[in-house]
Amino acid sequence: MDFTSPPLSLQDNGFSMVPTDPLGTSLEEMEKLKKELRIWKIRVEDVEKVKDDFICAKVRADAECDRAEKKLTELKEQEKQRKDRITSCEQELLLLKQENTELKKEIEKLKEDLEEHRSQDNPLEITKKVAEMKLKFTHLEEMKDHGANVDMDTHCVFGVATKTPFRLNQNQALLTFEDEEVAQRLTKMSKHCVNLDSRTANVTVKPFELDMGFQFELHVTVSGKKINVSDIPELPIPEDWMRDKLELHFYKTEQAGGGGEIEKVTYNKGSGTGVITFLKPGASYNFVRCTKYPFCAEESWFIISVSPHFDFHLRKFQAHCKVSKKTILLKGVPEVEEDEESVQDMIEIHFQKPSNGGGEIEKIKYISRGAAYVCFEEDTENASSETTGDS
Repeated sequence: MDFTSPPLSLQDNGFSMVPTDPLGTSLEEMEKLKKELRIWKIRVEDVEKVKDDFICAKVRADAECDRAEKKLTELKEQEKQRKDRITSCEQELLLLKQENTELKKEIEKLKEDLEEHRSQDNPLEITKKVAEMKLKFTHLEEMKDHGANVDMDTHCVFGVATKTPFRLNQNQALLTFEDEEVAQRLTKMSKHCVNLDSRTANVTVKPFELDMGFQFELHVTVSGKKINVSDIPELPIPEDWMRDKLELHFYKTEQAGGGGEIEKVTYNKGSGTGVITFLKPGASYNFVRCTKYPFCAEESWFIISVSPHFDFHLRKFQAHCKVSKKTILLKGVPEVEEDEESVQDMIEIHFQKPSNGGGEIEKIKYISRGAAYVCFEEDTENASSETTGDS
């Protein structure tokens, strides 16, 4: 190709120029373009829909992401709380294990104590020191005959009611009124001004409370078939032999107005005692007239002791801790020159006057020095100075 020669026309280069028809060709092109435009509009609408769908999806995704993050935070917090609970439960479990170990030790100790108490003769027996007292015989119990063996036992009932002692200290007085309303009225007044001849004393009235006392019925059964035997000699023979000798001895004594067929013999070699049970009811009463009997064993004579067989039963036991509604405790009585009896009379005169809120007095006890024990009986709640002592 020669670039130095002048340019040639398109026609000279082999191109033919065909003039276009602006009316004919433009309509076809316009239809095509309109068609394409419609197609592109549809495509744009589709794209816009897709875009809107993507936007909605993004919004939903963002919201879901927020919810997921919030849920994740909650789960993390729950996980933390769960771990804290696990730690707390582990600590509590450790404490429970320690407590369980201690309880097991305590249970073992209680089992040992229980076995120790079971090994005793009377595991439910409660020992209580009670002052010597007189028993009040109430009545003999009549036993009904139901057609069986005649009951030849003697059944006695004794009523026991303890006197509740109260320690009356120095410069104190106890007053028991006939009417409990008087005692209650004086207690509410609390402070009282008492004229003790040469001076006036301000004393205090306190309600009177008794310590714990108790009452019960003692049922005593004197057996008509059993007798107790003591002072049995200790011989180098088996216990069975000694039981046989005792049975034979008391069986033979039927010829002397006692004894008879033997139902059972118990013998304690260590204490030298035994119990003889006769078959015939009332046979034991033949031995109450005499307490010493000769006894032959191993070609030797001994003296054994015989006594009635008693069964004791405690019934209707009642413990009580009461307030005496008719009695008041007077505190703060000053020391005066007058003797104790004179001061007691002046106190009694003051509290007998209705103008002082008083009334009729059943009993009064005043202590100027030392102390005394005043006893109250359950049936009357009246004071008595049967048991007194200075301390």
